Amino acid sequence: MTLTGKQRAAMLLMSLDAATASELLKGVDAQVVQDLAVEVAYLDAAGHRSEKQAAEVAQQFCNSLHSRETFEFGAFLNEMLKNALGNDKAEHIQMQIQDSLHKRDPFIPIRSVDARTIAAVLEHEHPQAAAVVLSELPAKKSSEVLGLLGESVRLTAVGRMTTCESVTREARARIAEAVRNRLKTLPSTVTPEAQARPEQSLRKVAVILRNLGPELREGLLGAIKQADEEASTKVADLMIIWEDISQVSDRPLQNALRGIDARKMALALFNSDEAVVQKIKANISERANEALMEEASLMSTPKEAEIKEAREQIIASLRTLDAKGELTFMDA
Repeated sequence: MTLTGKQRAAMLLMSLDAATASELLKGVDAQVVQDLAVEVAYLDAAGHRSEKQAAEVAQQFCNSLHSRETFEFGAFLNEMLKNALGNDKAEHIQMQIQDSLHKRDPFIPIRSVDARTIAAVLEHEHPQAAAVVLSELPAKKSSEVLGLLGESVRLTAVGRMTTCESVTREARARIAEAVRNRLKTLPSTVTPEAQARPEQSLRKVAVILRNLGPELREGLLGAIKQADEEASTKVADLMIIWEDISQVSDRPLQNALRGIDARKMALALFNSDEAVVQKIKANISERANEALMEEASLMSTPKEAEIKEAREQIIASLRTLDAKGELTFMDA
């Protein structure tokens, strides 16, 4: 069966979990979503959902991701919509997506700009505007920007950050627009830092592949490996990282933690996120918790390499379970 553009999009959606599919369709025109839903129902009812075609569509999806420096959920869908609806309609949908994103969160484009560039713009903004922008940035980047601001601007902006909650949605949108316009006037030598973050793109690809069936996932990893062996290795490693532990289902986590001694576990949990710490403590025995607390109380500040090695041992156990198809996540 030769698939139309809409049917290829529908088959991709059928290969994903509900949460990822919903993310993919955010901001897409309601009529297009309805059309895709019809195609999903048709492919399912008519028995045209073949694993081979699903693999081909998913591989095209991954290839489209690999060929871009930055990851865009909508890029692949837009490419298929062009085939199904024509360039004009596809571009109109993309404009609707961007408009929807800006209305929902007008600070999205600003967050992708490097800290030094944001600081250069905020130096010339009203302190209240600077405070609002700083409050909308991730905490780490906000700290970086503050460190680059002049002392007077920095002190005033920090003081006003405590009152940002009182700024209306409309006022925040106007501030975001003003800052975005200033960013557009900067020299072309300044580039968004998003271009220097390939790891984030690979992580998103890894999460998508993690949610596919084992056979389809292995096939796609093989396809990526043929194009770029290093990228394939990184994607495989990024499917399960330390921060994911808080979302691992209890039973497989309990199995993964068996055989991990108290010292290794204490090293792994040193300066870890509280969510991960609590998740692990909730999935070991009372006796193991006591041994863990004892090891932690006797431990001096460990070396970074020791922490990394201990965490890798736990992650390796989880990856082994995943290879056997025994690893599940609470949000899956």
